[in-house]
Amino acid sequence: MNVDNVKSQMRKGMLEYCIMLLLHREPSYASDIIQKLKQARLIVVEGTLYPLLTRLKNDDLLGYEWIESTQGPPRKYYRLTPKGEGFLQELETAWRELNETVEHIRRNGTE
Repeated sequence: MNVDNVKSQMRKGMLEYCIMLLLHREPSYASDIIQKLKQARLIVVEGTLYPLLTRLKNDDLLGYEWIESTQGPPRKYYRLTPKGEGFLQELETAWRELNETVEHIRRNGTE
C-alpha cells in the first residue's frame, strides 16, 4: 500500500469542505481560493478546482457574480447560497463527529 495514495484520497475527501469553509467567510475568485488552499498546504490545481466549483454550483450550493477587475476582464466570484450554508453546517457536524471518533480510537483503541 502506498501512503501517498492514501494521503491523496484523504485530501480529496476534505477539499469540498475546505472550499466551502473559505467561501463561508467571503466570496472569492477561483485564483484566490487556490492561493488560500496553498497557504493551508492543501495543494490544488485549476483542473481540480473548476470541475468541483461547477458541480457545487449545479447542486445549488454555490452561486457567483461577475465583478469588474482593475487588472483585466471581470472576475467570477463564488459565494455560498443559503442551501450551501445549510450543507456546510451538516459537513461541520460530520467533521466534528469523525474527528472525535478518530481521536477516541487514536487515544483509547476501541474501549
